[in-house]
Amino acid sequence: MAKKGTSAQLWNRSIVVMILIIAVGFGVVAARLLYLQTFMAEELQKRAVEQQLVNTELTAKRGSIYDCNGNVLAQSVTVWDIVMEPANIKDEYGMIVAEGLHEILGTDVQKVYEQTKENHYYAVVKRKVDTDVKDKVMNFNSFLRKEYNIANALKAVENYRRFYTHDNFLADVLGFVGADSQGLAGLEYQYDDYLIGKKGRLMVATNAAGGQMPYEYEQKIDAIDGYNLTLSVDEYIQSVMEKYVRETIAEFRVANRGCAIMMNVKTGAILGFACEGSFNPNDPFEIADEKVAKEIAKLPKDKQDEAEAKARNAQWRNKGVSDTYIPGSVFKMCTASAVLSEGLIKKDTRFECSGSYVPFEGSGAISCWSSAGHGEQTLEKALCNSCNPAFMQMGNMLGRQKFYEYYVAFGFSEPTGIDLPGESDDYFFHNDGICGMDLSDLAVASFGQNFKITPIQMLSACAAIANGGKLMTPYVVQSISDANGNVVRTTEPKERHQAISKDVAAQVCKMLENNVLSGGGTNGYIPGYRIAAKTGTSQKKVDDEGNLTDDYIGSFCGFAPADDPEIALICYFDTPDPDINYYGSAVAGPCFRSIMSEVLPYLGVEKVYSKAELGNLDTTTGAYVGATVEDARSLITGNKLKCVVMGKGKTVLAQNPDAYTTIPQDGTVVLYTEETTNIRKVVVPDFSNLSLTEVNQLAAEHLLNISIKGSLSSEGRSYAKLQDIAPLTEVDPYSVITVTFNQDNNIM
Repeated sequence: MAKKGTSAQLWNRSIVVMILIIAVGFGVVAARLLYLQTFMAEELQKRAVEQQLVNTELTAKRGSIYDCNGNVLAQSVTVWDIVMEPANIKDEYGMIVAEGLHEILGTDVQKVYEQTKENHYYAVVKRKVDTDVKDKVMNFNSFLRKEYNIANALKAVENYRRFYTHDNFLADVLGFVGADSQGLAGLEYQYDDYLIGKKGRLMVATNAAGGQMPYEYEQKIDAIDGYNLTLSVDEYIQSVMEKYVRETIAEFRVANRGCAIMMNVKTGAILGFACEGSFNPNDPFEIADEKVAKEIAKLPKDKQDEAEAKARNAQWRNKGVSDTYIPGSVFKMCTASAVLSEGLIKKDTRFECSGSYVPFEGSGAISCWSSAGHGEQTLEKALCNSCNPAFMQMGNMLGRQKFYEYYVAFGFSEPTGIDLPGESDDYFFHNDGICGMDLSDLAVASFGQNFKITPIQMLSACAAIANGGKLMTPYVVQSISDANGNVVRTTEPKERHQAISKDVAAQVCKMLENNVLSGGGTNGYIPGYRIAAKTGTSQKKVDDEGNLTDDYIGSFCGFAPADDPEIALICYFDTPDPDINYYGSAVAGPCFRSIMSEVLPYLGVEKVYSKAELGNLDTTTGAYVGATVEDARSLITGNKLKCVVMGKGKTVLAQNPDAYTTIPQDGTVVLYTEETTNIRKVVVPDFSNLSLTEVNQLAAEHLLNISIKGSLSSEGRSYAKLQDIAPLTEVDPYSVITVTFNQDNNIM
C-alpha cells in the first residue's frame, strides 16, 4: 500500500508541475501578445505596411521662371521614367524584354536581363526620356502583351526635366539644377524652397516575397507643383545688353569676361544683368569656352579633372555680384558727393593740378593720368577731367574718418542684399571702422584705387546719386505665385538709408551730365537724351603684396535721363587687350551708349533735341517712283535733300536710297528715269579712324551718303569706329553708309 501511495503522490506532483509549466508558458505567450498588441501595435503596423507596400516618390513639377512681361525663361517639361515590372515577366521572356529595351533606350542588355529575374513590381530602367521615346517603349509593351501574353511588363512614370528657353540667356542669374531637380546655382538655388514643390507618392501592395498580392492595391498621392518666379528683368533689355557686351568683349579681346547691369534707380529693380562668357544652363557641366575646353583636352589625364572643375566654377561665377574689383575713377562721383555734403567746397574753390601731387608731408608724388596736368579747375571741371590730384586734395579735406563714413553711406562696407547667391563681402574696408587706413590709403582711395567693391555695389551707389540720395536694395524677383497664378509674395522697394541729401545729389547729377557733354564721358553721349555718367580705368592687384600689373579694368557707370533719372547702368570689362585699348571711356563707354540708345526708346523715354542736335538730325526719303521728275525733285529739295537725275526720261522708274530710308540732311537722292541694269557701281572706302571732316570728304569723293551715329563733341577728337557696309563693297551711287564715331579722349 505504501508503494502505491508513493506513486500517486509522484503522479499528482507531475500533474501540478505540468499545469504550472503550461500556465507559465501560456502566461508568457499571453503577456507577449498583450505587449505586441498594445505597446508595439503602432510600430508593428508600420513594419507591416512597409513590408506590404512599395512606396515610390513622385517628382513635383518645379515652378517656372518668367521675365517681367510673362515670357518663359525656365520651365520644367514633362519627361518619363521607364519602369519595368519584373514579377510579370517569365524567365523565358527576360532576354526578349532586355534586347527590345536596348534597341529603344540603348540600355545594357545583361543588366536589364538580371532585373527581369527580380520578384517585384518597380525597377527603373531609364530616367527622363522624351515623349517620343516613351511612346516607342509603350508600343513595345503592347507587342509583348500581344505576342507573348506578358501583361504589364513596362510602364512610364511622369517626371520632369528643366529647360531654359534661350540656352545661355541670363544664365548667371537663372543658375541651373541638378539631376534631382534641386537648385544648384543662381535663382534656382536662392529660391529653391519656393520652386521645388512637394513630392508625391505611389504605393503598391506586395506580398512578403515582393510578389503581387491576390488583390489590386495602388494609391497615388499627387505631387504639388512648385511656385513660379516673375523677375524684374525684361527679356528685350537683357538681349540688348548681352549683344553689346559680347561685341565689346570680342572687339577689345577682353581676357576675363565682362558684364553690364541695369537698375531702376527709384525701386532697385534689376532690368537686365548680362554676364558674358558664362555657360548654357541646359548643359551646365560642359565647358562653354571652346578655347578653354581645347586647352584642357591637351593636359595630361591626371590633371584634366582639376582643370575642368576650375573652369566650371569660373563660368558659373556671377561676375556682377561675386567678383570684387578696384573701381577706379567711377568712384569719384562718391568723393565729390562727400565733400559737397560736408560743405568743404565753395563755389570759388579751385584745385591745382601740375601733373602730380604730394598728398602729405614725407610721401612721394602721385602722378595724374595726364602728365601735363590740368592747371586750376573747379570741382565740376576736376570731375570732367577725372583729375587724380584734385581728388586727393578732396580726400585730405575729408580726412580718414569722414571718408570712411561716406564709404559706408554709399553701401560699400557690406553686401547690397540683392536676392542672388554668392554676393561677395571681401572688401578692403568693413564695418569695424577705418581699419588702420593710413594717409597713403586715403590719398589713392579718394580716386577709387586701393580698395575693392562689386559692380552691383557701384551701380547701387550711382543709383542713389540719381534718385536723390536714397540707397536702395537691388532685387531680381518681382513676385512669387502658385501654380494657379495666385501671388503669394511681392517684392516691395526697400530703402536702406539716405546716403546724401537731395540737393547734393542734384549737384552731382548736373556735373555727371556735363561730363558726358564735354568731359571724359563723351562716348556715352546720345543725341536727344540727357545722359549722366563717369568713366573708370583701374589697375588690377594680383598678389598679396598689392603689386600692380599692366592689367586693367575699364568701366562706365551712369544714368538717364539726367533731369529725371529712371535707369542706371554699369558696363564693366575685366582685362581688355592693352594693345587695342584699356581705358573705360574707349572700351566701356560705347557699350553703355549702344545699350542706352536702344533701351531708352523701348522704355518710352522721348528724345528732346537741342538746336545743335536738330541741325544734325537725319531725315527720311519719300516714295518717288512713278512721279514725274519735276514733282519728285520738288519733294526732295523741300525735304532739305539734294537731287540727282540719271536718264532723259520724264518719269521716275527707280530711286536710291529706297523710299523711307533714313538719310542725313543735305544728303543726295538719285532718280533713275531709264533702266538701271547698266548703272556703274561705286566702291565703299574704309572710314576707320578718320575724323568726321575726313569721312564726309571721302564719302563725297565716292558719291556716298553718310549717316552718323555715336559720339561727336566739340572737345576731343572724334574718330570713325564702325561702318555698316564693309570697305570695298560695291553699291549704287549715293547709297547710305552708317558710320559710328567715338571720342578719342582716353580719360581715366
